[in-house]
Amino acid sequence: MKEEKEFFQIKLNFKSLLDTYVEKLELETSNFKRLYLSSLIQFVEKNEALYTEVPIDKIAHYESDIDTVLTDLFPTALTLNEIKAATVPFSDQIFNLTTRFKNIIREAGDDFKFDVMESFSQDKYRMACGAILKIFYGRFVNFSKPLQVSIKNASGALRTYRITYNADFVRISLNDEKYRLSETQIAQLLREHDNMELWKEYFPPQAYSFEGFGIISLTDVTIDNAISELKTIFLNGKSMGDTQNDKVESIFRTMFGIEDLRAGFTSFNHYAKSFETLMYGDVVSYLLGQSHEKNCENALCRGAYKNLINDFTPLVISDVEEYLNTVQNTFLAENLMNNGIKSATFYPVHENDRLLGILELVSGKEYELNNFNVSLLDAVAPYLKAVLLNSEREYENSINAIIQTECTSIHDSVKWKFENEARRILKSRSDGGSAQFEDLKFEDVYPLYGQIDIVGSSDTRNKMIKDDLLSQLEEVEDIFAFAKAQQPLPLYAQLEYRVHKYVKELRKKELDANTERKIIKFLAEEIHPVFNHFKQINQEIKQQIETYESFLDPNENVKHSRRIDYDKSVQIMNDAVAGVLDKRQVEAQRIYPHFFERFKTDGVEHNIYVGNSITTANDFNPVYLYNLRLWQLQVLVELENKFYELQKELPVKIEAASMILAFENTLTIRYRIDEKRFDVDGSYNARYEVVKKRIDKALIKGTNERITQRGKIAIVYASKDMEREYLRYIDFLKHNNLIEDKVEKLELEDVQGVAGLKALRVSVLYNFSDSQTTLTYNDLIKELQF
Repeated sequence: MKEEKEFFQIKLNFKSLLDTYVEKLELETSNFKRLYLSSLIQFVEKNEALYTEVPIDKIAHYESDIDTVLTDLFPTALTLNEIKAATVPFSDQIFNLTTRFKNIIREAGDDFKFDVMESFSQDKYRMACGAILKIFYGRFVNFSKPLQVSIKNASGALRTYRITYNADFVRISLNDEKYRLSETQIAQLLREHDNMELWKEYFPPQAYSFEGFGIISLTDVTIDNAISELKTIFLNGKSMGDTQNDKVESIFRTMFGIEDLRAGFTSFNHYAKSFETLMYGDVVSYLLGQSHEKNCENALCRGAYKNLINDFTPLVISDVEEYLNTVQNTFLAENLMNNGIKSATFYPVHENDRLLGILELVSGKEYELNNFNVSLLDAVAPYLKAVLLNSEREYENSINAIIQTECTSIHDSVKWKFENEARRILKSRSDGGSAQFEDLKFEDVYPLYGQIDIVGSSDTRNKMIKDDLLSQLEEVEDIFAFAKAQQPLPLYAQLEYRVHKYVKELRKKELDANTERKIIKFLAEEIHPVFNHFKQINQEIKQQIETYESFLDPNENVKHSRRIDYDKSVQIMNDAVAGVLDKRQVEAQRIYPHFFERFKTDGVEHNIYVGNSITTANDFNPVYLYNLRLWQLQVLVELENKFYELQKELPVKIEAASMILAFENTLTIRYRIDEKRFDVDGSYNARYEVVKKRIDKALIKGTNERITQRGKIAIVYASKDMEREYLRYIDFLKHNNLIEDKVEKLELEDVQGVAGLKALRVSVLYNFSDSQTTLTYNDLIKELQF
């Protein structure tokens, strides 16, 4: 009570409302309204207490009279809709409540006390001062804070209401002019807004009086607040594992007004088209029940699958028992029944056309969750999506970290299987286990192997090394000839003789490793020390030697010009051919997703594996295999054209031979984690690898001729069916003027114990982009002047 004595004088009356009625009467032209206003004015004037002061402790005594006076402000037609009451100025004491307001307080229980001003007791004085400053001094100072109150409803769920205060009918009086403030005092108050002693000094309780009444209105903001709280939780949480699950569930209870509501979540694996429990946090999946993972088609009936997976629309089950009796696939319904769930809502959260997961709300009562309240989740979904995307990024980073640690670079077509293995490891670790990355198998895949190989690369490289040594030795001869002319010493003649002997030897025979080693040692140990002596005694010889040395490799002191030119030619060609192959491979993935890898050595080779186990994208059909085989043959023709089109730009001209290994049967490949590479699995399948590695050196039966030849593509196979299939492709390529008409049918010598291999061999027609003429291989060689 001490606080009330220290507050300003408060008087409850309705004089301000009476004055308003009088003003309206003077302006009113309608006879009906004038009669109504006149009646109200007379009623108030006859009840002096209403006009002067209603004792605060006797408000109940005047309840009927007050109700009459406030009829205009509290229309009977809105009493069941509006949450409104009149109030004593700056007091918790309310009266003349609307019916809806009374019902809310009644449902809250006998222990509930509506004491809004109590939580603002510290600010009530300054709020009153702010009103005085506005009315008397024209200074707007807002000390008020947003007012909210939480009240339980009949079911025990908390509802939140925002309170607005209307002080239009509160009048303030200055009791004595000596308390009027100067501009200096007002400025000081505004500077020292936290100095309560100063404010009480300038606004003593006896200085001002408040009379009239206020009106408070309540607005249900439960849903808005719940959405705001969920937004804060979701946006502050970096992932689903960071969210406060108990808090989220409590907010959903408040939002839906369902006391026993529970919340869960199920993630969606779009590779496997399966539902999975979250691997982090303690989020429950009511959809999966005791399962950790379930294929979507096995978890849902057809209608539910369409809703959640195809259309991204909520699945609402208002009566689980009835639902159980109407669906064929009872997995979901039985999980719900086993958990005592009588109604449920499953809300798909998606990003564009990609499902992220399913938000689940469940209740132990029928029809609590229904098609009417499901729309409440629309406002929450964007924020839940944000936290799910963060979770997904965090989870993918963990998966990629495991794959990068355990594996080499992985082709996109099989990445899903490596991610599943990484998920298994993450799940094990989250459960306290220590699972390790295991080998991955891909069963029943069809292999396609092809290569464009540089013909005679080893011989050509040896020739380049020989040419470099010859060139170097000839330059050494020239230097000794010049040195002898300047100073004819016997040692110079002896060394010159030995150099010339090596030159003659190189010109007569092919270079072998032993000869190369002897020459390099001779140059390093006997020639170059003499050259160092020459440089000290003769300036002209010094210049000649320095020119010679400028062409040598600084580490080996050996000339590598021709070898470098050759290696550069190989690199240019490999890069160009691999670039075309990579570009065409992107297009080939559209035929059917498949595993692809290529290698650059002395040429470019590639492996393709295609089948159901490689991808989850579509059901495999042999027609995709036939398309890829035809594509491979067409691309090899294109690579041959690219190879020879670039010849004029190369430092050293090189030639190519192409080959396809057509394997009819499926095999199993395995990613070997210890070796970090793919390999065929099993002893039978290993024969494929043996043939693949040796086949380009295979000989035509009864001859010494290799199957791979310049300007030709060899297709190696074993069965008549494969022959017929590739003859169809060859006929198509002939029709398109890509190969010559002649087709060689050949039998091969056994390869590493593999007998019965055959081959088709065709000659490529070359049609360059800058030429209108189609050339055979022989025409091409003449054109390029090999």
